[in-house]
Amino acid sequence: MFDDRLEKVNDECGVFGIYAPGRSVAELIYLGLFSLQHRGQEGCGIAVSEGNFINHYKNLGMVTDVFTQHTLGTLEGYLGIGHVRYSTSGQSKTQQNTQPIVARYQHGQIALAHNGSLTNAAELRNHLMERGSLFHTTIDSEQIVGLIASHGQDDMEQAMLKAMIDLKGSYSLVIMTENKLYAVRDPYGNRPLCLGKFGENGYVVASESCALDAIGATFLRDVEPGEIVTIDEDGLHSTKLFNHAQNALCIFEFIYIARPDSNIDGINVNKARRLMGRELAKEAPLDVDVVISVPDSGTTAAIGYAEESGIPFTQGILKNRYTGRSFIQPTQEMREQMVKLKLNPIRDALEGKRIAVVDDSIVRGTTSRKLVKLLREYGAKEVHMLISAPPVKYPCFYGVDTGNPEELIASKMDVEQICEYIGADSLHYLSMEGILKAVEWSGCGFCTACLNGAYPMGIPNYNNVKEALE
Repeated sequence: MFDDRLEKVNDECGVFGIYAPGRSVAELIYLGLFSLQHRGQEGCGIAVSEGNFINHYKNLGMVTDVFTQHTLGTLEGYLGIGHVRYSTSGQSKTQQNTQPIVARYQHGQIALAHNGSLTNAAELRNHLMERGSLFHTTIDSEQIVGLIASHGQDDMEQAMLKAMIDLKGSYSLVIMTENKLYAVRDPYGNRPLCLGKFGENGYVVASESCALDAIGATFLRDVEPGEIVTIDEDGLHSTKLFNHAQNALCIFEFIYIARPDSNIDGINVNKARRLMGRELAKEAPLDVDVVISVPDSGTTAAIGYAEESGIPFTQGILKNRYTGRSFIQPTQEMREQMVKLKLNPIRDALEGKRIAVVDDSIVRGTTSRKLVKLLREYGAKEVHMLISAPPVKYPCFYGVDTGNPEELIASKMDVEQICEYIGADSLHYLSMEGILKAVEWSGCGFCTACLNGAYPMGIPNYNNVKEALE
């Protein structure tokens, strides 16, 4: 079975918000979400306001499937937020669990879109239910809304500041009331969030800067860890409650998740991946004929490896961008055939050659195994796998789907065993020192929990998680 969702690390969502007086923003939000589609493909939604009422629409599916010209035409407003979601459990795949979440509280309406994951979600849910809160979804984002609403006697900024004291884990939020837009980032800055200027008096908030580019907005800066940004008729205002000497930006944004044309906390994603490839060439020199990549996530690192090593880079695998998801195919035989439809080797580039294949990660190993076999079938003399990150050994509790520990091949096998399992002639991972060197020029601190088990924001407080890590 070839299923990208099971074979790659996946982020859970992307957020977008815009305040643009005099403009109808629904189509702009649509474009922003389309540019963030790589962050989530299970569902999406848009909420807008003309200043006195929040109207919204959301559903399961890709942005282009959920929204039509007619649907966008019904969403009138100069202020709005949007969300794309990735989910992994069947329970999460409901229209009800898509975002933004829209609710009514003491001062009116509120809509919220969330990227990340809370580690104290169960405790918060129980606490709020004991106080009479009702929940309509099974996602932790609704608990953030409930927590903010529980401080309804305060203005929104104070309510959010108080909520942040109780929130544990990872969150980048875009929040709107009928006439204001807010951007909130957790004290560790684990998930990305940036600000842009749109026109003369408009502002944009997005998970990645590529979404600003999509609508012609100008990048201003990243939202700081622990910061609340308020955007209203008086412009942009900032409140910051928390300060951390060492932030914990997710390292997998640069390994795989973010688009190469994005900049996050001063780091260009394309540059970071290229440097990872260069570091990999220093650590794992090979005597091969060509360097190829597993498209698209391994391509930039492969180019960096080729530049540093002097070995020519060539396109050895063609990625078909128009295949359906293989997990919907009716038979196992058809699922197996999807490997060749999605990733098809180019025989002329491979036949009789010793090849180095660069990819960003090996999560469960089954796809790498099938790919190595396929490359040999297309004439590769030797297949050496190069991974531009350390082995993924631990689950992420901060909004990235890395799978359970028992599903992670590197948590059960050493490098030599993984190499034997996937059938490669050799296997080399970038070291922890190497990957941090590739991004050290940024001055950021990074969360590397999925690589080394060091969880800067703790783990959820339930027994099966603790047992899985022991």
